[in-house]
Amino acid sequence: MPEIEIVKGVYSVGAIDWDRTIFDELIPLPEGTSYNAYLIKGSEKTALIDTVDPTKTGALLANLKKAGVERIDYIVASHAEQDHSGSIPVVLEAYPDAVVVTNAKCKGFLTDLLHIPEEKFVEVKDGEELSLGDKTLRFLFTPWVHWPETMSTYLVEDKILFTCDFFGSHLATSKLFAEDHHDVYTGAKRYYAEIMMPFRSIVKKNLSIVEELDVNIIAPSHGPLYRNPEFIINAYKDWVSDDTIENMAVIGYVSMHGSTRIMADRLASSLIEKGVHVHLFNLVTGDIGEFAMSLVDAATLIIATPTVLSGPHPAALGATYLANALRPKMKFFGVIGSYGWGGRTADILNGTLTLKVEKLEPLLIKGLPNEDGLKMVDGLAETIKQKHIEARIMK
Repeated sequence: MPEIEIVKGVYSVGAIDWDRTIFDELIPLPEGTSYNAYLIKGSEKTALIDTVDPTKTGALLANLKKAGVERIDYIVASHAEQDHSGSIPVVLEAYPDAVVVTNAKCKGFLTDLLHIPEEKFVEVKDGEELSLGDKTLRFLFTPWVHWPETMSTYLVEDKILFTCDFFGSHLATSKLFAEDHHDVYTGAKRYYAEIMMPFRSIVKKNLSIVEELDVNIIAPSHGPLYRNPEFIINAYKDWVSDDTIENMAVIGYVSMHGSTRIMADRLASSLIEKGVHVHLFNLVTGDIGEFAMSLVDAATLIIATPTVLSGPHPAALGATYLANALRPKMKFFGVIGSYGWGGRTADILNGTLTLKVEKLEPLLIKGLPNEDGLKMVDGLAETIKQKHIEARIMK
């Protein structure tokens, strides 16, 4: 991505990563990503808001050169994770007069992760301002979106809020601003599900900080910028709210010889017939990011698994652990599956899930389900429907 002027004196100088397919060796990136960095030229001082992943340091330096940058006074470190901070040491070498502006907690992380020397830091407190001459930076602490040290930077005169990971989306695009809200919504929701959802209650508090500001542009560290801040703010308000849970059951399944798949398919069909929306997800071949995104608003999660050596299939156990870690706002959890001679599948999965949800009676069938077994699956579908009605999720 070449340098692009956002408003007078403010430039996007980050990099697009078209080819990256996985993040943290965990999160699939079906649409790549970007590492957004922002240059602010004041009448007296110049600041760089964040850097880029080390794999794209060359692109950042090239963009700074194209922007005619001869001196950088401040490198604002919003967050210590290396996709934002990893190029700081190289930028400090290229611009030796620069200092790193960040909070005390982030300073500690950067010292550990990048070995930046003490004399290169300037610590700031929540609400503190830094003058660049005709432009003013105000630092706002927004922790746990998604690390404990994350902060946002508000450019007072231009009403731009640089939010780092907050409001981001893993999306490689040459469009600087969000134009197709449908595509961006999906990417942003996926990003929220994978990264922000575990901290839903704290995200609510940070949303209130943002809403108190007069913001014209939200500039995150991944994905496009928002000239309509209300779009992404309102989306987040829906995602974090307990009042926006959907009449939907997510069925995550794994099947070794077809028996569990028959049960999962029957449950999905029966639920649909009863008016409950369904997301049927293959835990072995599916995109785990899609699974996470489906949990954002779902009322019920059902894990369908065969019994393997007396317990659940590892993919089923992993999905349950992931749901536990993501902490979605779902209300009900159930286990179904097939077994050969016995085991503790339901006990293990119910014990793994520690969320405050109602755990439905497990349904485990020996061998290939017969018609009586499938009627039991229909009975579970009816139970889920009634639970949704009682919880006022379904009318």
